[in-house]
Amino acid sequence: MKTNHHTTFVRVSGAFILVAALLVQTFQATSVSAAQITNRKLTLEAGATDGGSKPGGIVKHRFDFTVAGGSVGSIKFQYCTTAAPVVNGLDCTVPTGLDTTTAVLGNESGATGFTGIDKSTNGTVIISRAAASAVSGGALSYRLDSVKNPTIETTFFVRISTHTSLNATDATPVDSGTVTAATAEQVILDGTMPESLVFCAGATIPVNAGGVPDCALATSGVISFNQLFSPTDTATAKSEMAASTNAGTGYVITVNGPTLTSGANTITPIGATGPGIRGVSQFGLNLRANTTATSTPAIGSEIAVPSNGTNYRAQPTADYGTIDNFKYVSGDAVGNSSSVGSDAQIFTASYMVNVPGSQPAGTYTTTLTYICTPTF
Repeated sequence: MKTNHHTTFVRVSGAFILVAALLVQTFQATSVSAAQITNRKLTLEAGATDGGSKPGGIVKHRFDFTVAGGSVGSIKFQYCTTAAPVVNGLDCTVPTGLDTTTAVLGNESGATGFTGIDKSTNGTVIISRAAASAVSGGALSYRLDSVKNPTIETTFFVRISTHTSLNATDATPVDSGTVTAATAEQVILDGTMPESLVFCAGATIPVNAGGVPDCALATSGVISFNQLFSPTDTATAKSEMAASTNAGTGYVITVNGPTLTSGANTITPIGATGPGIRGVSQFGLNLRANTTATSTPAIGSEIAVPSNGTNYRAQPTADYGTIDNFKYVSGDAVGNSSSVGSDAQIFTASYMVNVPGSQPAGTYTTTLTYICTPTF
């Protein structure tokens, strides 16, 4: 009898186990799994002052993903330290320092009309519509603004799920998937731009590969006129100078030195702006491209790079800025940067000499010094 009782117990137990197994199979057969969200990503975008991945930064989290489709009333974003529930562990731990309770829905695309937002539980944001409606398969995008990043450098995960219900309470999501992002310390670079003036003069000022005047390439300032002095023709020469500054009120260039001299003999400097006249003792200059017979051959160039009123501001002064008119008074200002800072530009100084028939023979020379003065 004892043996029979023992056998009966085993058989009953076996029947119970079989029924339980059938129940599990039946549940699994009737459960519907959520479709997998594809092409999913989380982009950390800069906020008003903080970079997107700054630990503790108040930034924007933009979610982009593609869904298979279905009736959607709400979308849930759950921030966790793991991509999925951990076996024998916590289902979801909110990343250290993360704060989603101030989040707002910045923009939406693909499936719109999400006017409700539940952010009452830190680490979980649920956006919802007035009523569930069908979403055809396709790309969706939602941006949560004013989210505080985790306060440490870390990788974190956001589990995304779409739901038919308006508050993400239905047991089986329509679609689900996980995205990941990471915070990182910002790289802070520090440098100082000091007060700056770059100025040079010479026969020519070449430009570098970037088209910027390069004073290191300036050629010698020893310049000869194009021909012998003559009462029947005008002798000409030219030189160049380049200037740039970050001075608040820009720079002023003055020319300094005596007129052309040979021993006790001189050529008369032009004291008031005017044209060249053959057969008259004249020495003068301007900073323009001259074109007429008063300066044969045509001599000079306009400022290069041309001034544009923004970062290029060079200009000749009024007395030295009229085509085919010349002047020379030592100490005069010949050019400036319009009272503001300017990038580098090249001035061309054009010189002209006329002499009378009685001009004593000799070699006439002068040394001119251009001085560029910035005001900071």
